[in-house]
Amino acid sequence: MRDELVVSEIPAPAQLAPNAVAFSADVRPSRHGVDSELGTGRFILLHDPEEPEAWGGPFRVVCFAQAPLETEIGLDPFLAEVAWSWLVDSLETFGAAYTAASGTATKILSSGFGELAEHGDGAQIELRASWSPRGGDMDAHVAAWGELLCLLAGLPPAGSEGVASLDARRTARD
Repeated sequence: MRDELVVSEIPAPAQLAPNAVAFSADVRPSRHGVDSELGTGRFILLHDPEEPEAWGGPFRVVCFAQAPLETEIGLDPFLAEVAWSWLVDSLETFGAAYTAASGTATKILSSGFGELAEHGDGAQIELRASWSPRGGDMDAHVAAWGELLCLLAGLPPAGSEGVASLDARRTARD
């Protein structure tokens, strides 16, 4: 996992499969020196030895990733496609073989009113996805999810020494 992530195990949903493990993660870039709300997510690995037909195998990953954006970025008509491509690219980069991928990318635009007027306008991107892992390397799938969280939060890709991050790209809402 990247150093910018704080990962912890959380209770897995019991009703989705006979066996499951779940993690949550928050992006905490060291360059800020303090915890910051730049992104969060959940990763659930499901296992059903009866191999549900829709899964196409005994395992299924269900994940969620969310990050705040500047409003102008939230208006980008290609934002959802870019977020999905970051997931696919991350899986490929970490060698996480998979099949039957599905999901949604949601852009959220908001405006504060009344007591929340001082918060102003804001935007978020949310990605909800699932896929069936192939092979036994589940670490690669967890690493790809972690990479996705960091990319959504505006951090450069892992292993991209010499690539600068545009700090003005993201702002956390109070």
